[in-house]
Amino acid sequence: MEDFTKEELQEALRAIASTISKCEKVQPKLKEGTSQHTLLIRRIKALRIASALITRELENIP
Repeated sequence: MEDFTKEELQEALRAIASTISKCEKVQPKLKEGTSQHTLLIRRIKALRIASALITRELENIP
């Protein structure tokens, strides 16, 4: 895997947090059970996983 700088990881984390926030604001507007709603739920989950992994990586940087 590529090595990323601490600054790059922090910027990625900010971008992911922003995207999660935007997705969460849209979620109530989508009808449950639709493909759009399901996709959004899965996207939010994936972004949260990415955020957790980046946070873990940042904790391991000296």
